[in-house]
Amino acid sequence: MSSLFLREDLDPAAVAASGIASVTGAEAKHAVTVNRTRLGERVSIGNGRGLIVTGPVVTADAGELAIQAELVENVQPATPRLVLVQALAKGGRDEMAVQASTELGVDAVIPWSAARSVSRWEGAKVAKGQERWASIVREASKQSIRAWLPDVTALFSTKDLERLAATSRMLVLEPTAELALTEWTAAELGRAGHGAGHKSELDIVLVVGPEGGIAPNELERLQAAGASLVRLGSTVLRTSTAGAAALSVLSAHLGRW
Repeated sequence: MSSLFLREDLDPAAVAASGIASVTGAEAKHAVTVNRTRLGERVSIGNGRGLIVTGPVVTADAGELAIQAELVENVQPATPRLVLVQALAKGGRDEMAVQASTELGVDAVIPWSAARSVSRWEGAKVAKGQERWASIVREASKQSIRAWLPDVTALFSTKDLERLAATSRMLVLEPTAELALTEWTAAELGRAGHGAGHKSELDIVLVVGPEGGIAPNELERLQAAGASLVRLGSTVLRTSTAGAAALSVLSAHLGRW
C-alpha cells in the first residue's frame, strides 16, 4: 500500500530538473521512524496543491526522505467544490466528522459556532481549534492520498453562513425536511451548466448542525438567505456521520466516484 508525505513548497520545476522529490525535518523523521519507510519502497510526495510525485525511495534517514520521480501528476481541482460546514460538537464528534469528510473528498471545511453547540471556541481556543482541525485534515489527506489539501477556514457565525448562502448552493441537513438529498441532486445537478450565472459552478455547501440539531431560528435565517433544507433519509444521523453520508451521495451524483 502506497503512502503519501507532504511538502507544501515542493516545486514541479525543481522535481522536473532533478528527477528527485524529497521531504525533510519532522515529515521525514515521521516517514522513516514511525511509518518505517525503507529504501526501494514506492511512495508518493505531494504539495497539497495538485502535485503528486511517485517513485521508489532512494534516501531514507531521519533527516531526509527522497524518491526518484518516476510518475509526476498534476491534478486539477474538482468543480464544483464540496464544502462542509461542521457545527462544533462535544466529545470529539466534530473532529470525527472532519476526518471522515476529508477522506471522502471534501474540498473545504468551515467550523461553525451554532446556537446549540455545547463545545465553544473562545479566546485562544479559536486559533487552537482551527489549527487542530487543519492538522486532522492534513493527516486524513495523507492517509487517503489526496492531491489537494482541503482548506480549514476561521470560525463562522450564523451571520457568516447567511452571507455564504448568497454566493453558493447551500444545503442544510435537517431530518424533518420534505426534500431528500437524493431528490435535490437529481433535480439540481441534472441542470448543470444551464441557467443564469452558471449556478452549477458555485460551491455546494453542506451545513451540519450540532448534537441537538440546528435551532429553528437558524433554519429560518439560512432559508431566508437562500439555503435549501434537505434530509438524508428516514433516520437521524449523528453530527459525526451526517456530513460524510451527504458527501457520499453528492460524490456519486457528481461523478467523482
